[in-house]
Amino acid sequence: MDHTVSSLQCFFLVLCLSLLVCSNSEDTSKSRKKPILINFGDSNSDTGGVLAGVGLPIGLPHGITFFHKGTGRLGDGRLILDFFCKFHSHFYIYLYILSFQLTLQKFWCCFMIKGEHLKMPYLSPYLDSLSPNFKRGVNFAVSGATALPMFSFPLAVQIRQYVHFKNRSQELISSGKRDLIDDNGFKNALYMIDIGQNDLLQALYNSNVTYTTVVEKIPPMLLEIKKAIQTVYLYGGRKFWVHNTGPLGCAPKELAINPHNESDLDPIGCFRVHNDVAKTFNKGLFSLVNEMRAQLKDATLVYIDIYSIKYKLSADSKRYGFVDPLMACCGFGGRPNNYDRKATCGQPGSTICRDVTKAVVWDGVHYTEAANRFVVDAILSNRYTYPKIPLSRFW
Repeated sequence: MDHTVSSLQCFFLVLCLSLLVCSNSEDTSKSRKKPILINFGDSNSDTGGVLAGVGLPIGLPHGITFFHKGTGRLGDGRLILDFFCKFHSHFYIYLYILSFQLTLQKFWCCFMIKGEHLKMPYLSPYLDSLSPNFKRGVNFAVSGATALPMFSFPLAVQIRQYVHFKNRSQELISSGKRDLIDDNGFKNALYMIDIGQNDLLQALYNSNVTYTTVVEKIPPMLLEIKKAIQTVYLYGGRKFWVHNTGPLGCAPKELAINPHNESDLDPIGCFRVHNDVAKTFNKGLFSLVNEMRAQLKDATLVYIDIYSIKYKLSADSKRYGFVDPLMACCGFGGRPNNYDRKATCGQPGSTICRDVTKAVVWDGVHYTEAANRFVVDAILSNRYTYPKIPLSRFW
């Protein structure tokens, strides 16, 4: 009997080692194309665009967790986009051997299988003129950006910047310039779009938080996103990664600035109307992505359900090691939301929570690095992507 158990253990050890070899061989394959990311969006993915574009100073405490300085990112550290570029996701494999005494003995394969990661630099903002690195991608996102043309850098402007960037890159390459994206690079790039929350929030403010008025803005928003995808496709793009918007009603800022009573809130304490607006937009965006997928036969379009991931994090925060999901980590005022317009994060009077690694929301709007890491893990699990195409399959 002991001999049989030992044989099983040996079998599983060989299996584990085989998986490790396969994982490493995939990782070092020279035939695999180098990942290139081209991003459009707002503060959820702005790596310094608003800082370079309008000179808006975004210094410490923003960036305190990872970069230890202000980088133009609104958060304590890395964004979802940053993790796509650099993050190495790992998971452990545990194998259980059933002994002949009908007890479970844990047999651990002592290695980690690497998850999806792109091994590339963080994306430089398109607007950054000081030593940008555009070899592996470019970021057109600017904080405050909207889908509709009501901001200095709305989606349509970002798309026009992309067209100029692509044309200019080809001109420079033809004249001998290196370290730029070539034509094949633009064709094989993954085009990410994450925009819409600012349109919805502004419409909520303008309408005194009225659902029916706000949803009238959604069709023209979707039209702008559709035109953006069509333009990128026209210029050779064939791979699209589209994020929906998160649960706007769970943002501490919204809960702090909008008067409400208990009937306005859902079971976990988030604004119903804000989240209903977000879900209506997301439903329309999902339909749009499906429509575009049917029209653009040779393109791949993936829809990512950010809303479900973030709502799950707020609803089950303790389960995932987080606390106070409806409170800003960096702000002023204490419970319930720690947000005050007169002393927002970084302004005199604001303070930082004791343990930012357990906080969900950084400044009342934007998520912490720890929460962004959670979101990326969920995305890479492939449970929230439609269709279920792993990020690594794009190269």
